[in-house]
Amino acid sequence: MSKKATSSKTTARKATRKKITTKKAAPKRATTPKGKGPTEKNLDIYGSAPLRWSRALKQLEAGTAASYWLATTNPDSRPHVAAVGALWVDGKIYFTTSTRTRKGRNLAANPACVFSVSLTGIDLVVEGSAVRITDRPTLLRLAQRYAAQGWPASVSGEALTAKYSAPSAGPPPWNLYVVKPATAFGVATAEPWGATRWQFETRGGDQT
Repeated sequence: MSKKATSSKTTARKATRKKITTKKAAPKRATTPKGKGPTEKNLDIYGSAPLRWSRALKQLEAGTAASYWLATTNPDSRPHVAAVGALWVDGKIYFTTSTRTRKGRNLAANPACVFSVSLTGIDLVVEGSAVRITDRPTLLRLAQRYAAQGWPASVSGEALTAKYSAPSAGPPPWNLYVVKPATAFGVATAEPWGATRWQFETRGGDQT
């Protein structure tokens, strides 16, 4: 075999190895695809791993939260906190209140609000803005969800009504609001320990 032919084969083998090596060195796919759940930031200072959002989400979807505490802002900028009968539905918090209550008046002036939720093994804080729901399909859907939870709600105009509600709810009808989480904070109260902040994607008008 001529030196020229041998040289050509050697060059071809090197080129083939180079192609194979380049293919194997391709970048790895991201472990968390874009748009799949919130982005997280570890706030723990003791070496614990970030908490997974799924840990809180599983309980929220199961409806096992004992109470939702709603914080709004008074006209003089002081905070106002009250327990509300809230539902976690499709990644959002729904709740009701009368326009005559302090929280109802606060939300009319400033929709920014914060929820505190105590779950098993994790305390959760959710920040967002409350938007009043007036479309009948959503009102009917949430009235059915409330009825399934034991509160016999029904639709009355652009709000909900029932034979009774919480003593501090004010007279019916009660407006329905939704809060889409913008930011959430979780602090573990049981193993695995940790503290994490989650940032959610928010889009204007996407509340229902």
